[in-house]
Amino acid sequence: MTALSRPPAAGRAAVIAGIGSYVPPNVVTNEDLTRRLDTSDEWIRSRTGIVTRHVVSPGTATSDLAVEAGRRALKSAGGEDADAVVLATTTPDHTCPATAPAVAARLGLTGVPAFDVAAVCTGFLYGLASASGLIAAGIADRVLLVAADAFTTIIDPGDRTTAVIFADGAGAVVLRAGDPGELGAVGPLVLGSDGGRSDLIEVPAGGSRQRSSGRAARPEDHYFQMQGRDTYRHAVERMTAASVEAVRRRGWTMDGVDRFAAHQANARILAAVADRLEIPDKRRLSNIEHVGNTGGASLPLLLSQATQDGRLTTGQKVLLSAFGGGLAWGATALHWPELDPF
Repeated sequence: MTALSRPPAAGRAAVIAGIGSYVPPNVVTNEDLTRRLDTSDEWIRSRTGIVTRHVVSPGTATSDLAVEAGRRALKSAGGEDADAVVLATTTPDHTCPATAPAVAARLGLTGVPAFDVAAVCTGFLYGLASASGLIAAGIADRVLLVAADAFTTIIDPGDRTTAVIFADGAGAVVLRAGDPGELGAVGPLVLGSDGGRSDLIEVPAGGSRQRSSGRAARPEDHYFQMQGRDTYRHAVERMTAASVEAVRRRGWTMDGVDRFAAHQANARILAAVADRLEIPDKRRLSNIEHVGNTGGASLPLLLSQATQDGRLTTGQKVLLSAFGGGLAWGATALHWPELDPF
C-alpha cells in the first residue's frame, strides 16, 4: 500500500518522535558587523539581544541546511524513512520548483510526497499543521518536517535594521502516527493571518506582482524589508493572544506552563510577550543571543538545542508561539516527549 492510499484512521495524532538542528559553521559577531555598519555592539545587544549569529558561506543554499537538520532528526527518531517531507522556508533554493523534493531526494526519500510551506517566521507551526493533517488523514504514518532559512541571502548587507538581526539555520522534527494522549502528541494548533498588513514584512520584487507591473525593480526591492515599530506591536499582540488561546484549548492554565518557546524575533518582543503572559524568566527558553533570528527555523532550532542542553525535559508542558510575515501567527501546546536529539 503506497503512502497516498492508506485509509484514514480515527483518533490518529501526530507525535514528535525525533528532533535535529543545524547551523552553518561561519559565525559573525557584533564586532564584525560594526566594521561595515554604522552601529555598535551595545546598540545591537540592547535592541535585539544578539551577540553572535551563524551565516551561510558562498554557495550554500537553504536545502543544504535542511538536509543536514533532516538527517539528524531522522537519526534521532531511529530510522532513515519517512512517508512525506514538508519544508517550511522563506528562502527556497529557487522560485520554481519547490525545494522540499530536492531535500527528500538527497535524504534518500525519492518518490514520497514533498512540498514547501511559506509562512515566514510562523512556518514551523504552519508546517506542523500540514504534517499533522497528513497523519490524521491517513496519508502518511511518518512525516519529516524541516524548517530552514538562509535569511542572510535576502537581507541587504548595508541595512543595519535587518542585517544585525537575521541569520541562517535549520531545525527538523519527525512526526509519527500515535495516540492523542501520548507525550509529544501535537496539541490544538491556533493559527491566524492578516493579509491586509502584508506590507509590514515583505520582499517587494521578484514575484508576479512586480514582474507583471512592467516597472523595473529598484535594487533595494530585492531585499527583505520590515517596518519595525508596527511589526513589534502586531507581534506582541498576536503571539500573546494565540498563546492564551492555545493554553485554553489544551485545558491548561498559564501558571502550569513549564517552558515557553517563542519565535526568536528579538529580545524585546520575547520579553514583552512572556511578561504579558506572566511567565517568569526561569520558564522562558531562548537562544537568540548566539543564533539570531533564523526565521522559520527559529522554533525547532530552539527546541532541539534546549533538549540537548537539558533546559527542556521529558513530560514538561511546553507552549510554542510564533509571528511572521503574511501577517501570520500561531501557537500550540504539548507535553514534551523523550527524545535523543542530534
